[in-house]
Amino acid sequence: MKINELRNGMKRVNVEAKVVEVSTPREVLSRFSDTTHKVATAIIADETGTIKLTLWNDQINQVNVNNKVKVENGYVTSFRGEIQLNVGKYGKLTVE
Repeated sequence: MKINELRNGMKRVNVEAKVVEVSTPREVLSRFSDTTHKVATAIIADETGTIKLTLWNDQINQVNVNNKVKVENGYVTSFRGEIQLNVGKYGKLTVE
């Protein structure tokens, strides 16, 4: 699937793209427990456009600028008016 085909609410999304930017990780408090998690955003691009990819904890260290990433079984949400790609607990992130 191409980035320009992604729409808010889509599930079971498979995307291959190149990482063009990775944000500095920040810590967030879990809504369900008193634990903190690290979260960062990667901007990924293919020939049709760009989208933000949300990275959690161990995923952050796996992804670097210019890596090719493959998201399998991901889903798309809208956050602050921007659509974002999420791996989720049932999805898979592969870095090449």
